Amino acid sequence: MTTTADIPERAESGGDSAELLPVATPARTRAALRALIRPDRGLALTGIGVLVAATAVGLLVQPLLGRIVDIVADGRPAADLTLPVVLLVAVAAVQGLTTTIGLTRVARLGETVLARLRERFVERALNLPADRLERAGAGDLTARVTGDVARVAEAVRSALPEMARSVLAIVLTLGALALLDVRFLLAALLAVPVQLLTARWYLRRALTLYADQRIANGAQQQQLLETIGGAVTVRGHRLEARHTERSAGRSRRAVDLTMRSVNLVLGFYGRLHIAEYIGLAAVLIAGFWLVRDGAVSIGTATAAALYFHSLFGPVNAALVLLDDAQSAAAGLARLVGVTDLAEDPDPAAGKADPAPCPVPHQRTAPDAAPGPKAVTAPATAAVTAHAVSHAYGLGRPVLHEVSLTLEPGEHVALVGTSGAGKSTLARIVAGVQQPTSGTVTAPAGSGAAAVVLVTQEVHVFTGTLAEDLRLARPDATDADLRAALATVHALDWAEALPDGLGTVVGEGGHRLDPARAQQLALARLVLADPALAVLDEATAEAGSAGARVLERSAEAALAGRTAVVVAHRLTQAVAADRVVVLEAGRVVESGPHEELRDADGPYAALWRAWSGSRTAPHP
Repeated sequence: MTTTADIPERAESGGDSAELLPVATPARTRAALRALIRPDRGLALTGIGVLVAATAVGLLVQPLLGRIVDIVADGRPAADLTLPVVLLVAVAAVQGLTTTIGLTRVARLGETVLARLRERFVERALNLPADRLERAGAGDLTARVTGDVARVAEAVRSALPEMARSVLAIVLTLGALALLDVRFLLAALLAVPVQLLTARWYLRRALTLYADQRIANGAQQQQLLETIGGAVTVRGHRLEARHTERSAGRSRRAVDLTMRSVNLVLGFYGRLHIAEYIGLAAVLIAGFWLVRDGAVSIGTATAAALYFHSLFGPVNAALVLLDDAQSAAAGLARLVGVTDLAEDPDPAAGKADPAPCPVPHQRTAPDAAPGPKAVTAPATAAVTAHAVSHAYGLGRPVLHEVSLTLEPGEHVALVGTSGAGKSTLARIVAGVQQPTSGTVTAPAGSGAAAVVLVTQEVHVFTGTLAEDLRLARPDATDADLRAALATVHALDWAEALPDGLGTVVGEGGHRLDPARAQQLALARLVLADPALAVLDEATAEAGSAGARVLERSAEAALAGRTAVVVAHRLTQAVAADRVVVLEAGRVVESGPHEELRDADGPYAALWRAWSGSRTAPHP
């Protein structure tokens, strides 16, 4: 694909750099915009058609005023003014009504397209590989979600309707000048070279400047997020001055680019005024000569001058809106860059897009459809990872040609020291992350989720407990929710909440401790009813007492499913059908717990170290 720039953006400040998410090329951005508008072609055509009619009706004002001038200049009776005045009132009423209808339809089109863009951006952003987000940093994505979306929204709500009306007014007014006398049109066109040079001068500078401004804002947000998020560590290592200086440096960069954009706009306005004076003077001179030669009347010359004067607003608006258009275009290109990066490959093609995802995460259909109830064990499917390798950037390999096969219904525990590649392999098997090379065959989705990944970082969404659970299965009944909670041994405390399943949890609601939050995540897994479940240290956040409860909950949630468990505690490895030991990104042992424990290998060493540090539980 050639939808994004060949070289990813890089933000540099203070000697550090981040590989930012890509930005779509202008051609790709235009194609994406056409695709967004295509479902509402009818709305777009009717809106533009009504605006054309409104603008055409408005062009009758100048000839009517010229007619009034001719009546007065010829000394005709005052009664002759009645018809032009009545027509002026009628023109104003019709133009106001049609303009309102046209702008409303154009605004509706813009809001519909904007909503579609937001939905697509959120959908694709959620599918981005985890390592890609880590390389870009949270600030870049945050800047796109906030600043870039706001820029595009502002353009859609104000710039788009005004630009459409201005362009129509310019085209139709120039046509009206030609109908009066083509020499008026030629005189008015003397302003065009200055306007074109002004637009060219502006565009050559604006696109790069606004793109740099977006990058600088993303780098600034990234620095603020890192400083605030790591405030405890910053204070603990006495790094306040260094982080303050970094934040100040990136803020100065953003301010400098903002001031450059202000100076660019000021120069843009100054050049536009010169074009206005040249054009108006040319039309007035042409009118003088044509009236003197008897080619046109005073009223016609007046109408021509009024026509050109009426162009000041639309022309200036259209050119000034280039500022908003360029800023919005830069933001749109950054949003399209993300949607293209996360775009799923065409299933019919049989392989993934080679640009963002060089290796496919293939899926095969499960043996049978999952059961309808929350506690019904789903049909399972084999999972195969063949020669999987992965690296986080150049020189940072974490997996080296790992091959792993899970039989239907088998539970495999991944163990190893920190940095061995356990979580990376688990995320690749789950389809959350694409391998650098190799293939993975996992269950394909049908009515229920095919693969569910549960990590130690569990998010409790704001809303009632029932709503939080139904994120996994929106059509679940209250009985299904209670069955899922009972499966993971969480029904007692859930019903003991102030409002039971109707208790508001999450931000601003009833706080759930880490163990209960993890049980909530496991209950969502039961409701999703996947063929394959992947647990990445899902019990790590709880204390020792809570861990025993969570291990029982996890064991119940995984019953009857094919499962991969990244073992935080080796008690999880004991309960697994098979243990796979990773060292430095390679499989060094594989087998049942008892067999590996009795062998004199890496797992036996881990078991001795772990069991030797255990103390007998209190009665």
